[in-house]
Amino acid sequence: MALRSLFDVPAPAKLNLSLRVVGKRADGYHLLDSTMVLIDWADTLHFEHRGDERISRHDIGAALPADDLCLRAARALRSAAGCTQGADITLDKRVPWGAGLGGGSSDAATTLLALNILWGLEWPLERLLPIGLALGADVPFFLAGCNARARGIGEQLAPIAHRPSWYAVVQPAARLETRAVFAHPKVAARVEAARLAGFSDGTDAEDFEANDLQAAAEDLCHEVFEAVAWLAARFDGGASRMTGSGSAVFAFAGPLEKTAGAGPATSATMSVPWPSGWTGRMCRSLERHPLHGWAHR
Repeated sequence: MALRSLFDVPAPAKLNLSLRVVGKRADGYHLLDSTMVLIDWADTLHFEHRGDERISRHDIGAALPADDLCLRAARALRSAAGCTQGADITLDKRVPWGAGLGGGSSDAATTLLALNILWGLEWPLERLLPIGLALGADVPFFLAGCNARARGIGEQLAPIAHRPSWYAVVQPAARLETRAVFAHPKVAARVEAARLAGFSDGTDAEDFEANDLQAAAEDLCHEVFEAVAWLAARFDGGASRMTGSGSAVFAFAGPLEKTAGAGPATSATMSVPWPSGWTGRMCRSLERHPLHGWAHR
């Protein structure tokens, strides 16, 4: 049965703990091998059923592009379902755009999951995943709702166990365009190296904590290099690096559980004075997406 409204539906961000570019398909899509975890930095979306066929989005805060992934997801689901229902979507955008945190993809996934209930479709996850993949490589990860290793163009997901952890995440004032990062010669060189090493199918690449897009991003945006160095100087629990293809970087800041001789970490005790003009937050990893199970399995 369709619900009349859904309040405060979250759309959490993600971190790429590792990201390898292992090849490129004939259609231009890059093949990736990435370990991704969900974090508690999230947008909030509110959905209300409309009596007509209109789908509209209302922004809290700065206006977003008129045709964002959220609206595209709603239209794609309605088209696939062959229904004529409408919805009002209010988006409270908290995850910064252009950061590589997957905010737009997460909004799209949350939209698919919420409208699947609001419109009474009750589709299984398997029917939502192809719609999500057509919207973006990260959308299936958010739909599946658990920490995972993603391969191919994002459609090959294998759940992973991840120790609950704190991460310091910061985005400098600059933004990066995904297309520009992937078009950089250093990414093309990485693709060729992967091909020569025999990793072009994305199945045999070794795991390591790095981001193959970082060198290209640092060439395009020196602030990425500065942010990596700034975090590395403050957190010695693990190397700082970029997430995704955006300008945000992160560093491991310790486990969530109580450590010997110290009290349990909290968001207050883990606060950081971020540089002026940068957007930063101490984030906790999540075991599952808050909407995990909303699609029928």
